[in-house]
Amino acid sequence: MPARPQRPRGVLTYSKPALTHDALVDRMIERGLVVRDPDRTVRYLRHVGYYRISPYLIPFRAARTAEGLRDGTTFDQVLDLYVFDRKLRLLLMDAIERIEVSVRSSLTDHMSVQHDDPFWYVDVAHFRDHFKHRQFLTMLRRTCEGQLASSPEHSEGDLAHASALEHYLTTYGEPELPPSWLMVETLTLGQLSNLVTNLARAADVTRVARPLGLPGPLLLSWLRTYVRVRNVCAHHGRLWNVGLGVYPAIPTSPSVHWLADADTLSSSVRLRRLYPVLVSLQSVLCVVSPRSSWARRLSSLLDQHPDVPLAGMGIPPDWRSDPFWSERLAARSSISLDSRS
Repeated sequence: MPARPQRPRGVLTYSKPALTHDALVDRMIERGLVVRDPDRTVRYLRHVGYYRISPYLIPFRAARTAEGLRDGTTFDQVLDLYVFDRKLRLLLMDAIERIEVSVRSSLTDHMSVQHDDPFWYVDVAHFRDHFKHRQFLTMLRRTCEGQLASSPEHSEGDLAHASALEHYLTTYGEPELPPSWLMVETLTLGQLSNLVTNLARAADVTRVARPLGLPGPLLLSWLRTYVRVRNVCAHHGRLWNVGLGVYPAIPTSPSVHWLADADTLSSSVRLRRLYPVLVSLQSVLCVVSPRSSWARRLSSLLDQHPDVPLAGMGIPPDWRSDPFWSERLAARSSISLDSRS
């Protein structure tokens, strides 16, 4: 696939001055924000930042192209939307963590056993793009070199242990790189996604995807989306109504857990919101964590913040009535070893 041409830069010169916290509060008041406690608002700007909070003012604008706010808009309303977004990021990070760990396990289990080689990833024959494979191995070597160049990991006491990479590198001289099950634990989600995407055989991708209840192409699509979502969450960015730029493909196989009402995502606008991401996460959790209360926690979060515009996330007002969600919301775990499960 040819690289997308770079878009042109803007032509204006940025000349906005830096303002004090007090001046920034005054600016928000001038735009119509009701600030009942200026000192408290200054404290939030000091510790959160005006640049981080200001996008949460946009849904309260009186007109789409104007910066003036609707009459009666309070700082607490804006803050509630910010707090909701923070909780939403944490909830999505929880789901992505479980899926990421499952992909790591599935990849190394299948490739190591199927090809009878704990160091399968060193063999270029397993990969489509040989240049990307060389880059990948170079990255791993730098990771190992960085580990050895750092201070030794001391492990004093019965419950303290050095990392697996530290143990391997300081115990074994050969092979140069660690076995697959250790290697995958050193990767970021983006590196993991790229590694799976670069597998040469579609059959291998299919086998990696199977334990997650997905066909191979769907796993690749969803992983790309999760990388983007995770990056937004990891950098504490605005998530609830952000344009991700990459969205999960809609499954066509009836074997994949999905919405019963196929028309729910027929709108191109809704397809480019957070809602299909939420559905895809729950779809995988149905397989990798079938007793998960994730759907109920999502429902509870929305109930705690009833003023959050669902349309900004592409969530239909009656979303809970779809059997995909209603069955998960009604489910109760008889036994739970994890309070978050």
